[in-house]
Amino acid sequence: MLNLSQTPITLLLLAINTLVSLFVLMRRPALLDYLSLVPWRVLRNGELHRLITAGFVHVNGTHLLVNMITLYFFGPWMEVTLGSASFLLLYFGAELAAHGFSLVIHRRNPRYAAVGASGAISGVLFAFCLYEPFRLLFLFFVIPIPAIVFAIGFVIISLMAMRRQAGQVGGFAHEAHLGGAFGGVVIAIVLDPAVLPGLLQKLAG
Repeated sequence: MLNLSQTPITLLLLAINTLVSLFVLMRRPALLDYLSLVPWRVLRNGELHRLITAGFVHVNGTHLLVNMITLYFFGPWMEVTLGSASFLLLYFGAELAAHGFSLVIHRRNPRYAAVGASGAISGVLFAFCLYEPFRLLFLFFVIPIPAIVFAIGFVIISLMAMRRQAGQVGGFAHEAHLGGAFGGVVIAIVLDPAVLPGLLQKLAG
Protein backbone atom coordinates (compact mmCIF):
# COMPACT_ATOMS: atom_id res chain seq x y z
CA MET A 1 0.00 0.00 0.00
CA LEU A 2 1.39 3.38 -1.01
CA ASN A 3 1.89 6.12 1.55
CA LEU A 4 -0.95 8.62 1.16
CA SER A 5 1.51 11.45 1.66
CA GLN A 6 2.76 10.57 -1.83
CA THR A 7 -0.72 10.87 -3.33
CA PRO A 8 -2.20 14.23 -2.27
CA ILE A 9 -5.25 14.09 -4.54
CA THR A 10 -6.37 10.71 -3.20
CA LEU A 11 -5.85 11.93 0.35
CA LEU A 12 -7.82 15.11 -0.37
CA LEU A 13 -10.70 13.18 -1.97
CA LEU A 14 -10.85 10.77 0.97
CA ALA A 15 -10.95 13.70 3.41
CA ILE A 16 -13.55 15.76 1.53
CA ASN A 17 -15.84 12.78 0.92
CA THR A 18 -15.67 11.76 4.56
CA LEU A 19 -16.08 15.24 6.06
CA VAL A 20 -18.90 16.36 3.75
CA SER A 21 -20.80 13.07 4.04
CA LEU A 22 -20.55 12.92 7.84
CA PHE A 23 -21.51 16.60 8.18
CA VAL A 24 -24.63 16.10 6.05
CA LEU A 25 -25.60 12.82 7.71
CA MET A 26 -25.06 13.99 11.28
CA ARG A 27 -25.67 17.73 11.18
CA ARG A 28 -27.57 18.80 8.06
CA PRO A 29 -29.56 15.87 6.60
CA ALA A 30 -31.82 18.35 4.79
CA LEU A 31 -28.86 19.20 2.54
CA LEU A 32 -29.06 15.73 0.99
CA ASP A 33 -31.98 16.85 -1.16
CA TYR A 34 -30.07 19.91 -2.41
CA LEU A 35 -26.83 18.05 -3.16
CA SER A 36 -28.13 14.78 -4.65
CA LEU A 37 -28.36 13.99 -8.35
CA VAL A 38 -31.96 14.54 -9.49
CA PRO A 39 -31.98 14.35 -13.31
CA TRP A 40 -35.41 15.98 -13.52
CA ARG A 41 -34.11 19.10 -11.76
CA VAL A 42 -30.79 19.15 -13.60
CA LEU A 43 -32.44 19.06 -17.00
CA ARG A 44 -35.43 21.30 -16.28
CA ASN A 45 -34.05 23.77 -13.75
CA GLY A 46 -30.42 23.82 -14.82
CA GLU A 47 -29.17 22.70 -11.37
CA LEU A 48 -25.81 21.61 -12.74
CA HIS A 49 -24.10 21.64 -9.34
CA ARG A 50 -25.76 18.29 -8.65
CA LEU A 51 -23.50 16.59 -11.22
CA ILE A 52 -20.58 17.16 -8.84
CA THR A 53 -22.06 17.56 -5.35
CA ALA A 54 -23.90 14.22 -5.51
CA GLY A 55 -20.53 12.48 -5.52
CA PHE A 56 -19.60 13.85 -2.10
CA VAL A 57 -22.61 12.73 -0.06
CA HIS A 58 -23.71 9.21 0.91
CA VAL A 59 -26.91 7.67 2.22
CA ASN A 60 -25.30 6.18 5.33
CA GLY A 61 -22.03 5.27 6.98
CA THR A 62 -21.77 1.86 5.30
CA HIS A 63 -22.20 3.41 1.85
CA LEU A 64 -19.44 5.91 2.66
CA LEU A 65 -17.13 3.27 4.15
CA VAL A 66 -17.32 0.91 1.16
CA ASN A 67 -16.59 3.70 -1.29
CA MET A 68 -13.72 5.12 0.73
CA ILE A 69 -12.10 1.71 1.25
CA THR A 70 -12.19 1.13 -2.52
CA LEU A 71 -10.72 4.56 -3.20
CA TYR A 72 -8.04 3.95 -0.56
CA PHE A 73 -6.90 0.73 -2.25
CA PHE A 74 -6.97 1.85 -5.90
CA GLY A 75 -6.69 5.65 -5.85
CA PRO A 76 -3.01 5.85 -4.78
CA TRP A 77 -1.91 3.33 -7.40
CA MET A 78 -3.67 5.23 -10.19
CA GLU A 79 -2.44 8.62 -8.95
CA VAL A 80 1.19 7.47 -8.96
CA THR A 81 0.73 5.88 -12.39
CA LEU A 82 -0.97 8.84 -14.08
CA GLY A 83 0.27 11.74 -11.98
CA SER A 84 -1.87 13.83 -9.65
CA ALA A 85 -3.32 16.20 -12.29
CA SER A 86 -4.32 13.37 -14.63
CA PHE A 87 -5.74 11.34 -11.74
CA LEU A 88 -7.93 14.31 -10.83
CA LEU A 89 -9.21 14.40 -14.42
CA LEU A 90 -9.86 10.66 -14.27
CA TYR A 91 -11.83 10.90 -11.03
CA PHE A 92 -14.08 13.79 -11.97
CA GLY A 93 -14.37 12.70 -15.58
CA ALA A 94 -15.66 9.31 -14.43
CA GLU A 95 -18.08 11.02 -12.04
CA LEU A 96 -19.48 13.18 -14.84
CA ALA A 97 -19.75 10.13 -17.10
CA ALA A 98 -21.62 8.26 -14.37
CA HIS A 99 -24.05 11.08 -13.71
CA GLY A 100 -24.40 11.84 -17.41
CA PHE A 101 -25.50 8.27 -18.06
CA SER A 102 -27.95 8.53 -15.17
CA LEU A 103 -29.37 11.71 -16.72
CA VAL A 104 -30.04 9.86 -19.97
CA ILE A 105 -31.58 6.80 -18.31
CA HIS A 106 -33.75 8.71 -15.80
CA ARG A 107 -34.47 11.93 -17.68
CA ARG A 108 -38.23 11.34 -17.53
CA ASN A 109 -38.35 10.13 -13.92
CA PRO A 110 -39.04 13.03 -11.51
CA ARG A 111 -38.73 10.71 -8.48
CA TYR A 112 -35.20 9.47 -9.20
CA ALA A 113 -32.37 10.70 -6.97
CA ALA A 114 -28.87 9.33 -6.35
CA VAL A 115 -25.84 10.09 -4.21
CA GLY A 116 -22.39 8.63 -3.66
CA ALA A 117 -18.89 8.48 -5.10
CA SER A 118 -19.48 5.04 -6.62
CA GLY A 119 -19.46 6.27 -10.23
CA ALA A 120 -16.14 8.07 -9.89
CA ILE A 121 -14.59 5.18 -7.98
CA SER A 122 -15.84 2.66 -10.56
CA GLY A 123 -13.91 4.70 -13.12
CA VAL A 124 -10.76 4.54 -11.01
CA LEU A 125 -11.16 0.80 -10.50
CA PHE A 126 -11.74 0.05 -14.18
CA ALA A 127 -8.77 2.21 -15.15
CA PHE A 128 -6.69 0.07 -12.78
CA CYS A 129 -7.97 -3.05 -14.56
CA LEU A 130 -6.52 -1.73 -17.84
CA TYR A 131 -3.06 -1.64 -16.30
CA GLU A 132 -3.29 -4.79 -14.18
CA PRO A 133 -5.79 -7.15 -15.85
CA PHE A 134 -4.51 -10.22 -14.02
CA ARG A 135 -3.95 -8.66 -10.59
CA LEU A 136 -6.04 -10.54 -8.03
CA LEU A 137 -8.84 -8.52 -6.45
CA PHE A 138 -10.48 -9.89 -3.33
CA LEU A 139 -14.25 -9.87 -3.65
CA PHE A 140 -15.80 -9.22 -0.24
CA PHE A 141 -12.17 -9.16 0.98
CA VAL A 142 -12.11 -12.98 0.75
CA ILE A 143 -12.66 -14.35 -2.77
CA PRO A 144 -9.67 -13.87 -5.15
CA ILE A 145 -10.62 -12.93 -8.69
CA PRO A 146 -8.50 -11.57 -11.59
CA ALA A 147 -9.23 -7.92 -12.34
CA ILE A 148 -10.28 -8.63 -15.93
CA VAL A 149 -12.78 -11.28 -14.81
CA PHE A 150 -14.14 -8.91 -12.18
CA ALA A 151 -14.56 -6.17 -14.81
CA ILE A 152 -16.46 -8.42 -17.22
CA GLY A 153 -18.68 -9.77 -14.44
CA PHE A 154 -19.29 -6.25 -13.15
CA VAL A 155 -20.59 -5.09 -16.55
CA ILE A 156 -22.82 -8.14 -17.03
CA ILE A 157 -24.30 -7.93 -13.52
CA SER A 158 -24.85 -4.16 -13.83
CA LEU A 159 -26.71 -4.57 -17.13
CA MET A 160 -28.90 -7.34 -15.71
CA ALA A 161 -29.61 -5.34 -12.56
CA MET A 162 -30.55 -2.27 -14.60
CA ARG A 163 -33.14 -4.31 -16.48
CA ARG A 164 -34.62 -5.74 -13.27
CA GLN A 165 -34.68 -2.34 -11.57
CA ALA A 166 -36.17 -0.42 -14.51
CA GLY A 167 -38.94 1.90 -13.34
CA GLN A 168 -38.25 1.33 -9.65
CA VAL A 169 -37.28 4.00 -7.14
CA GLY A 170 -34.45 3.30 -4.69
CA GLY A 171 -31.78 0.64 -4.67
CA PHE A 172 -28.32 0.73 -6.20
CA ALA A 173 -27.51 3.17 -9.02
CA HIS A 174 -26.21 0.49 -11.37
CA GLU A 175 -26.33 2.83 -14.36
CA ALA A 176 -24.00 5.25 -12.55
CA HIS A 177 -21.55 2.43 -11.79
CA LEU A 178 -21.59 1.38 -15.44
CA GLY A 179 -21.29 4.93 -16.76
CA GLY A 180 -18.41 5.66 -14.41
CA ALA A 181 -16.61 2.45 -15.36
CA PHE A 182 -16.91 3.22 -19.07
CA GLY A 183 -15.85 6.81 -18.49
CA GLY A 184 -12.83 5.68 -16.50
CA VAL A 185 -11.67 3.36 -19.27
CA VAL A 186 -12.04 5.99 -22.00
CA ILE A 187 -10.37 8.74 -19.97
CA ALA A 188 -7.46 6.49 -18.96
CA ILE A 189 -6.85 5.62 -22.63
CA VAL A 190 -6.98 9.31 -23.61
CA LEU A 191 -4.59 10.28 -20.81
CA ASP A 192 -2.21 7.37 -21.48
CA PRO A 193 -2.65 5.94 -25.02
CA ALA A 194 0.06 3.35 -24.35
CA VAL A 195 -2.19 1.56 -21.87
CA LEU A 196 -4.33 -0.02 -24.60
CA PRO A 197 -1.56 -1.79 -26.56
CA GLY A 198 -0.06 -2.73 -23.19
CA LEU A 199 -3.37 -4.34 -22.19
CA LEU A 200 -3.66 -6.22 -25.49
CA GLN A 201 -0.11 -7.49 -25.12
CA LYS A 202 -0.81 -8.77 -21.61
CA LEU A 203 -4.02 -10.46 -22.72
CA ALA A 204 -2.28 -12.08 -25.71
CA GLY A 205 0.62 -13.22 -23.54
